[in-house]
Amino acid sequence: MTEEKTGVEVAVVTGLSGAGRSTAAKCLEDLGWFVVDNLPPELVSTMVELGAQAQGVISRVAVVMDVRSRAFTDDLAAVIKDLDARGYKPKVLFLEATDAVLIRRFEHVRRGHPLQGDGRLSDGIANERRLLTPLREEADLVLDTSSLSVHQLRAKIEDAFGSETSASTRVTVLSFGYKYGLPMDADLVMDVRFLPNPFWIPELRDFTGLDEAVRNYVLSQEGAEEFLERYHELLRLIGAGYRREGKRYLTLAIGCTGGKHRSVAISEQLAGLLAKEDGMAVKVVHRDLGRE
Repeated sequence: MTEEKTGVEVAVVTGLSGAGRSTAAKCLEDLGWFVVDNLPPELVSTMVELGAQAQGVISRVAVVMDVRSRAFTDDLAAVIKDLDARGYKPKVLFLEATDAVLIRRFEHVRRGHPLQGDGRLSDGIANERRLLTPLREEADLVLDTSSLSVHQLRAKIEDAFGSETSASTRVTVLSFGYKYGLPMDADLVMDVRFLPNPFWIPELRDFTGLDEAVRNYVLSQEGAEEFLERYHELLRLIGAGYRREGKRYLTLAIGCTGGKHRSVAISEQLAGLLAKEDGMAVKVVHRDLGRE
């Protein structure tokens, strides 16, 4: 019986040149995989073993392979069998496309095929397709990218290799004070200075939006509840669109004058609403809360 390995998932991404391996690699990285591109086949098992010894730091390893590697087909097939025997059970993704689509893609980037040599582009594609036939037949998942957009390809890879958490849009709700400048990494900025400032209430001045008294004051003001309801609905639409477009990170900046009262209270409340949505992993950061 083979020794059962736990804690490390292994994926091998291969296929025809121009079929989308680079896109697949970027997608896997976004999903939290440790991706190694064009590693010599004889080093793949060593790479996986090192990942297994990383004590949870590396739990998902993806190796992207193509015909640039020496003795590609025979060596990679042997490596896959070796990993399987060791208990890692690698999942093999094979990407392909029609000759017409591959030719158009190569002509678009004005590059030759790695197996073209002195022949035509179509000759290189035919040689590679013939070389990779055994690997295609053994693959766990074969994707024909001929009619797929980049976003459609990403969605299929996410379905096959993502988890519920990794496929979510990671939302950071960031409170800040305008007096200290706009956050440089914000995707969306919202100004909540239309709400009365607790700073001018003596008994609230020394507290923050994390304190119940300030929070209750801010949220009870006219327009606060309606703002949260409408902005939440807008963000639901934006978040769904971002996921369709493959965008996995979103920073929402909520600003008031000093970043201590209104923006903090609204950010906390908004984050609580977004956390209930499917497809969103939410955290809150208060950039200027400790400033005087």
